[in-house]
Amino acid sequence: MPALLAFARGVDWLTDRFGNLAQWAAILACAISAGNAFIRYGFDISSNAWLEIQWYLFAACVMLGASQVLRLNEHVRVDILYGKLSTRGKVWVDLLGLIFFLLPAMGVLLWYAAPLFLSMYQSGEMSSNAGGLIRWPAMLMLPLGFGLVLLQGVSEIIKRIGWLQGLHEMAFQYERPLQ
Repeated sequence: MPALLAFARGVDWLTDRFGNLAQWAAILACAISAGNAFIRYGFDISSNAWLEIQWYLFAACVMLGASQVLRLNEHVRVDILYGKLSTRGKVWVDLLGLIFFLLPAMGVLLWYAAPLFLSMYQSGEMSSNAGGLIRWPAMLMLPLGFGLVLLQGVSEIIKRIGWLQGLHEMAFQYERPLQ
């Protein structure tokens, strides 16, 4: 189990790095959006490339940040009974959800997204918009993001099993979102 926990720490480290990239992608997308609006309305100049790069950065923000959201236990969940469960009950619900829902879903999504990315990369597909960008960098975010969530799911499973065995400490605070 110590080797698995070390693996989980490595995945968490990797997730943190991609989470930082997601933060920067969000900041850069906002800056480009503001600059693009200023130039478009202030100087009546526009470029589809600037609009598309915002979409690409948003894709990076979502897909690279999803594994970090899972790692921090901030993901969306249906909280009908979860909040009332004991910590041990929450760990078991998390384990079952990770094993039977998250891992299979991410595996299927990765299976279908990887060939799409490879196809776009090999063909050099371009946007049909005038001045548009190549599409494979945006498509890369799909298999990369699904793969990161899959890895983080494995890390979370390892850490929860370690917690159940008394070998790993975790904080299981979860605050139900305010409505």
